[in-house]
Amino acid sequence: MSFVLTLSCPDQPGIVSTVAQALHHGGMNITESHQFGDPHSGQFFMRVGFQGAEPLHSSSQFRDQSLAQSSQPLLDEFSRIADRYQMHWRLYDMALKPRVLILVSKFDHCLVDLLYRNEIGSLNMDIVGVGSNHAHARSRVEAAGLPFFLWPSADMSKEEIEAEISKTIATYDVELIILARYMQILSAPFVAQYPARIINIHHSFLPSFKGAVPYSRAFERGVKMIGATAHFVTGDLDEGPIISQGVASIRHDMHVGDLIDVGRDVERRTLAHAIRMFTQRRILLNGMKTVVFE
Repeated sequence: MSFVLTLSCPDQPGIVSTVAQALHHGGMNITESHQFGDPHSGQFFMRVGFQGAEPLHSSSQFRDQSLAQSSQPLLDEFSRIADRYQMHWRLYDMALKPRVLILVSKFDHCLVDLLYRNEIGSLNMDIVGVGSNHAHARSRVEAAGLPFFLWPSADMSKEEIEAEISKTIATYDVELIILARYMQILSAPFVAQYPARIINIHHSFLPSFKGAVPYSRAFERGVKMIGATAHFVTGDLDEGPIISQGVASIRHDMHVGDLIDVGRDVERRTLAHAIRMFTQRRILLNGMKTVVFE
């Protein structure tokens, strides 16, 4: 069985060796290890992949931080280590796929790409369904054998829609919410319920060209590069911690439509990369930034 341990704590000597010894004493075999000490924040970050004989069983949220009863001594030992080093940590059974809810509006290029990648096993996630404020994507979603949830913004208030989204998240035990060009601004109280659990793709290279028409603004400025930014959603619009960014070259003879076409290709790749990093448990928060162990 394969597991991943992620942790962050104040940086100090001995963390790596202590963690490695605890896993060794627990009969685990380390297969991958990444670490980073941030001299600016003074925080230490670590991701360890390891193998063991026992599966991970848990009734806790997201099915993490709980080993099988026969491995309880390892869990107890690591809990003591975590207390000593003031660690924030999570332990994941990689056989358990994160449950995902995708939200989309009329532009479905990112959605179609995610459905395909998930179908071929490129992304380690379990899509529980797709929600939208338009019926446009219904046929594609149902053809993929997934539930489609319609919450029309023309007939429902923002509060009603967000209540339905929250109900769906709870019903399906959703861990990750993906905004695949969902063109509705989520309220700060809603977002606050799901910290570092909502990933958005912004169709521009943040922090430049925010807002609704970035390609037109980029065209007006004569940019030579266009990009996309995948980030965690916070209560501040387009200000959340950045996970992944992608860029593509722009020629002087391209028009706005060309920029949009190029931009959509970048959006698909950038969003998929960010989701892959999430499902592989490679993202750790570092204040308003992220540490991504690729």
